[in-house]
Amino acid sequence: MMKSLVIDDSRLARNELKRLLKDFDTVQIIGEASNAMEALEKIENEKPDLIFLDIQMPGKDGFQLLEELDYVPEVIFTTAYDEYAIKAFEFNALDYLLKPVQKDRLAGALSKISEKQERESAVSGERMTSSDQVFVKDGDKCWFVQLSEVRLFEVEGNYTKLYFGDQKPMIPRTLNYLETRLDPKKFFRANRQQIINLNWIERIEPWFSGSIKIYMKGGHEVDVSRRQTQRFKDLMSF
Repeated sequence: MMKSLVIDDSRLARNELKRLLKDFDTVQIIGEASNAMEALEKIENEKPDLIFLDIQMPGKDGFQLLEELDYVPEVIFTTAYDEYAIKAFEFNALDYLLKPVQKDRLAGALSKISEKQERESAVSGERMTSSDQVFVKDGDKCWFVQLSEVRLFEVEGNYTKLYFGDQKPMIPRTLNYLETRLDPKKFFRANRQQIINLNWIERIEPWFSGSIKIYMKGGHEVDVSRRQTQRFKDLMSF
């Protein structure tokens, strides 16, 4: 069952969506939020599997909320406007539902999640260690690379870019998925966009508001969010 959060500034819209979702036993509503600030706190604390997200809200909109997240759940946008569709899919959204939400469209969106979970569970297993080798294919080029040589994983649209040697191929996997497969003692989710190989860190410097900046061997500079900075310190301490 997917733990889900409904985010919309309209109480009526939230109630209507919750009413529709009662007919789907794969979804468990664990909370709701009426603005981005409230949603940010609940997402970080509750770690939902899925959020239903309105785009136009007072203060920060739905896109700005996603840009602030370290942990990014699956996203289904719900909005009264269709002009945001292309931008929504740039954020790797699973679907884009126009209000008033129709039950058949909602069912279709939820089935996409089930299909995606089935695909990922079919290839998932134990976490991979740095000594494991993976097959990477990008276009006509193929590599068989040891994970210890991959210094950085970075979001690129609906793909993830791997950096190793002087290569940077892209694979059709999300960072959330890769985070479940990689050894957390060797690979760290620095922010919404990047996972780093801890063995490739060259130096660390204090940054703004209690955060840090990590300089990687190979020239990458990685800004670690304030929340992830504390997790990084906990991970790296005795």
